[in-house]
Amino acid sequence: MTQFHDQHQRRRNRVRRHIKKTANGKPRLSVFRSGKNMYAQIIDDVKGETLAQASTTEKDIKSKLKSGGSIDAAAKVGQLVAERASKAGIEDVIFDRGSYLYHGRVKSLAEAAREAGLKF
Repeated sequence: MTQFHDQHQRRRNRVRRHIKKTANGKPRLSVFRSGKNMYAQIIDDVKGETLAQASTTEKDIKSKLKSGGSIDAAAKVGQLVAERASKAGIEDVIFDRGSYLYHGRVKSLAEAAREAGLKF
């Protein structure tokens, strides 16, 4: 394992540990970003299942975007995951940014999800 990978794992575990302490049974909005794409899913940790998800790899989003790794793409993913969550009856979640800073694409996804109706 590289030093970067170890630091990444420690940051992610630290954030996740704090989330589990404060979740009180709420589902978690987990974010993953790669260089080219953005992924978001709402997970129920009690049941261990994914309740809603969206990513820039889906055909309907991919065709509308120039790049999947942009701030605009992240906003589209945030909006779509919030719409799918509302259809599933979810409005309160805990935001899990993983090891990523709340900046750029992660921030754009979170703000778009809030504007579309998710509360966190």
